[in-house]
Amino acid sequence: MAKSLLVISRSAPGHGLFAREALDIALAGGAYDLPLGMLFLDDGVFQLAAQQRPELLQQKSLAANLQALSLFGVDELFACSFSLAERGLAQEDLALAVQVLPVEAISPLLNRFDEVITL
Repeated sequence: MAKSLLVISRSAPGHGLFAREALDIALAGGAYDLPLGMLFLDDGVFQLAAQQRPELLQQKSLAANLQALSLFGVDELFACSFSLAERGLAQEDLALAVQVLPVEAISPLLNRFDEVITL
């Protein structure tokens, strides 16, 4: 049986390559039918914002990669409620359906997965 993997994305889009790399890892894992989830924490929740303008930073949009997650079998998507609130985002502001978790649910989530990668 394949080990399960949780990818934690903590970086905002447009601030280095970490946001894109986290999505690439999730997509690659999904392509190999790896049991996989993705958690957006801290500035990583900005990746989920519906109204992004990456061209202002001369960046490519991550929207297509985010939408492709479900096509690759990555259906367990989570966001930290504290991270969203701290950055002025509500669930209705998000371009992707995610399960919003309170801070106290993060540790049990981490324990559900065999491996955790944080970018």
